[in-house]
Amino acid sequence: MKRIIQSALLLLLTLTMHAQVSVEARIDSIQMFIGEQVHLTLSATVADGQQPVFPVYQRTQQMVPGVEVLSQNDDDTIHLDGGKVRMSRTYTLTSFDDTLYYLPPLSVTVDGKQYQSKSLALKVLGVEVDTIHPEQFYPAKDVQDNPFSWDDWSTAFWLSLVLLVVLGAVWYLYTRLRDNKPIVSHIRIIRRALPHQKAMKEIEHIQHEHLSASQDQKTYYTRLTDTLRTYLEERFGFSAMEMTSDEIIERLQQEEDQTKIDELRQLFHTADLVKFAKHAALINENDRNLATAIAFIDETKKEDMPTEQRIQPTLTDSERRSQRQRLTVIIIMGVLIVAALSLVAYIGWRLYLLLA
Repeated sequence: MKRIIQSALLLLLTLTMHAQVSVEARIDSIQMFIGEQVHLTLSATVADGQQPVFPVYQRTQQMVPGVEVLSQNDDDTIHLDGGKVRMSRTYTLTSFDDTLYYLPPLSVTVDGKQYQSKSLALKVLGVEVDTIHPEQFYPAKDVQDNPFSWDDWSTAFWLSLVLLVVLGAVWYLYTRLRDNKPIVSHIRIIRRALPHQKAMKEIEHIQHEHLSASQDQKTYYTRLTDTLRTYLEERFGFSAMEMTSDEIIERLQQEEDQTKIDELRQLFHTADLVKFAKHAALINENDRNLATAIAFIDETKKEDMPTEQRIQPTLTDSERRSQRQRLTVIIIMGVLIVAALSLVAYIGWRLYLLLA
């Protein structure tokens, strides 16, 4: 009798555990268009400690002919009251034939025994095609604005801040260089008149002052010969101001013809007599010597001589050190300007991609 009671209790316990297992299948939409996707969720409610085994499908494997399984994912386990647990698995389905499909019950195995869900139906709808007017085409829909995303704009925003900092540094260095005293040396270019132009201008002054007719002949011949000496020194390149009249004539014999030199020799001879021997020349003699000087200058002038002189200033040690410091600042400014231009190009490219 005791054994009969134990067997009955064991049978009752087994039936109770089996009664605790329930399987449910649901689909989020009973119809879809060709190529769309629906989700079929298969769940099993079991006692705590039991492990249900769900059907497994390979990718693109057909659940039924015409219905493919794209993926399968396990959902979270939910603990229920009374020591029960609900486990589920979701299957993503698709189909490319417009028809009504019958989805048979799905089996879940618990402790070696299979439990089935209810059957489901899935209606696949086709896309209507105008077979009467196949030549009609509808234009594409307008481009839709994407919602604002900070992740898309953050790079351009932060790089813009970096660009502002770089530009601020360039402006600071520029003002620092601008406000300091100029240290970097600059080559000065001095424009000078041609030797014959300066000589003729001085002779015009002598004529304007009427020195040839004045009683102070020494001053007249001194200015006239000094003008000629300066012209000879700049035109022919020898130190005429430090040479005697004979030395000048001897030097000119290597440059000019004898006729012009003889006339110039007479001029210098008369000038020496007036300045050193108190000789009194006649007015017509003074005029002739003035004309001789003008003729000599006009016949020996050279128009293609350089009229510019480059002057390179000499810097002190402190000025050279300061110059190197300014050069370093200029190099840093150049690097920053290149970096700023690169940032502008990159930010512009990013904005073009975002707004295109």
